[in-house]
Amino acid sequence: MPRRETGKSVKSATDSWKTKPSDRFILKWIKLFLSAPLTLRLAHITWLQPWMITLVSSLLGVIAGIVFACGLGGAAGLIALSSQILDGVDGQFARLTKRESPAGAYLDSVLDRYADGALMIGIFFYLLRIPMALSINYLLAIGSLALIGSNLISYSGARAESLNINLGKPTLASKGTRMTVMIVSGFGSAVWKPFPIIGLCYLAIHPNIAVVYRIFRSMKAEKAC
Repeated sequence: MPRRETGKSVKSATDSWKTKPSDRFILKWIKLFLSAPLTLRLAHITWLQPWMITLVSSLLGVIAGIVFACGLGGAAGLIALSSQILDGVDGQFARLTKRESPAGAYLDSVLDRYADGALMIGIFFYLLRIPMALSINYLLAIGSLALIGSNLISYSGARAESLNINLGKPTLASKGTRMTVMIVSGFGSAVWKPFPIIGLCYLAIHPNIAVVYRIFRSMKAEKAC
């Protein structure tokens, strides 16, 4: 008689569409508890395609950046949260409906950069609107480092993968963490207007440190060969 699968093994098999192995704890929590319920509701819409969800998610991210630049941090945080939830939905929807494709993954990665960059630029212009001790030159330097570090995290990961360089576990400076920081910055501005400067400083420091670490790790791996 064949052995029956336990409830736990069945659950792990049926829930595999919810997350990817590379998802860290913040992104995994968002996907499991916020994205997955919405994905299940959308899965029955036959005309809906994963790229449509990807496009809406990115558009919301760009809109959140514009709203941030207009000085509405709380509203920007709410829109950015909606964007992040949908960013989890598109992949889940593709896996659940068996519509995964390299082109879809590529589109998602490219459009993510627009949403990411728009939000950082939006935070920069938001901070320009309020009186702060920091001069515009310091603020411009911090914003530039945040934008550069964010792009280099994604580029360095993709480049390492194409060259078969093992960078170890996914960094905590990934898009999920960066988006969470910007979402919290938006909500935090409702309590303390300059609060987003904390998020922008984090985005200027952590991603760049992670990129430098990746460079040293790749050099160390090459010497070990």
